[in-house]
Amino acid sequence: MIAQNLLSEVVPPLRLTDSGQKALNWMEIFRISHLPVVDGKSLVGLISDKIIYDLNIIDKPVGDYSDHLLSPHIHTNQHIYEIFAIVSVLKLTAIPVLDLHHQYVGVITVFDLVQKFADLVAVTEPGGVIVLELNSIDYSLSQIAQIVEGNDAKILSFYISQESESKLMTVTLKINVIDLSAIIQTFVRYDYDIKAVYMDDSIIQNLYDDRLDQLMKFMNI
Repeated sequence: MIAQNLLSEVVPPLRLTDSGQKALNWMEIFRISHLPVVDGKSLVGLISDKIIYDLNIIDKPVGDYSDHLLSPHIHTNQHIYEIFAIVSVLKLTAIPVLDLHHQYVGVITVFDLVQKFADLVAVTEPGGVIVLELNSIDYSLSQIAQIVEGNDAKILSFYISQESESKLMTVTLKINVIDLSAIIQTFVRYDYDIKAVYMDDSIIQNLYDDRLDQLMKFMNI
């Protein structure tokens, strides 16, 4: 998924003659703190509510303060992961998008990113979530996928996180079945540490009851 497919359909750019007050009004309407400023098809920069208040330009044209505008932007062919990285590091609520000829084509807001990313990681698809914790040296996506698919299921999405200077990594799996009992048992057999499971509460309770029954039978032997 690239920037061209993420452009906002509602947020317009500011013109050089627009006032700081107009910018603040639009920011309030669209629930963002940044807006692009353009001159025709050329991007002048990105203005923030902080810049407007710091420079006290509420009643003045934003174009008169172009030297104070922010410069970040992306191009239409950049991937959503790159966009997320830039927006996160710079703490932006919106970012201008230029075509390959450096002409302004639109803006992407954080809201647009969140909506598209939710689609990307299959948030709305039915299923359950398993969170594994393992040593980074033991990580094998092929083995994890084999365990899931060996139980007639599919991985809809997954992501990995790891604390700095830690050898442990967390692997979060979104799986296309609601009852994860068989998959959980297989991961346990392969000595995976299951950090968390998210599925229907009644199914989880049945799984715990089954484990308790097995333990009681074992103790009675």
